[in-house]
Amino acid sequence: MKQYEAVIKVIEENGGFATLSYLYENTLKVPGVVWKTKTPFATIRRIVQDNRFFFKIKPGLWALKTYKDKLPDEILSLIEEDIEIQKEGKFTHSYFQGLIVEIGNIKRFKTYVPSQDKNKKFLNKPLKELVNLEEIFKFTYEDIIQRVQSIDVFWFNERRFPSYIFEIEHSTDFKNALLKFLELQDFNVQMYIVSYKERQREFLSKIEFSGFKPIKEKTNFISYEEVSQWHAKTYELMLAESKILEGKL
Repeated sequence: MKQYEAVIKVIEENGGFATLSYLYENTLKVPGVVWKTKTPFATIRRIVQDNRFFFKIKPGLWALKTYKDKLPDEILSLIEEDIEIQKEGKFTHSYFQGLIVEIGNIKRFKTYVPSQDKNKKFLNKPLKELVNLEEIFKFTYEDIIQRVQSIDVFWFNERRFPSYIFEIEHSTDFKNALLKFLELQDFNVQMYIVSYKERQREFLSKIEFSGFKPIKEKTNFISYEEVSQWHAKTYELMLAESKILEGKL
């Protein structure tokens, strides 16, 4: 079996779609394929860009052309977002929440999403099946918890304090997210606004407002594409470490 055929086989077995991380984890397990390269993950990334067989749904998410009309509803929703829905980011939002939660899980953080988002779908499963916290830790005063618990993703450290927080802002004003971030200005927490790269300039203008000075140095912008790359690279490192520990490298 050729390398691209192995990628096709893995995607077919997953219902016609797959994230890069899923391909990294499963393609090399396909029997009868020779990978004469020290960089098989780079080879997989190159293979899925062959538009004879594959197409890109979202950053880090690929599907087979032969399955375009047979994909699950959750995946079709990502493809078929019309212009008005895209402005709201209805499906994009939970997809990137899921990617960020998976990164946090691999990094051994305790992960949390707001209760109103737990039933939203990441690919073919609800977000509540990805996170490892059902309720937010009571790490400070209750009134502050009430104001920040709607932040899209929390990563908590082993001492049950927030280490990283993420707000996915597809089109809404960054101010609301930054006001929530202000509530955590006294904590050692890194804060991220996630959006498409074209909005970075808008973010930079908002974070310069004098009212946001207490969190300016803690708050960063990260694009959708960068999140997907981070997700794929995190899986790549995890799988490489596993092989080293198993003595397979």
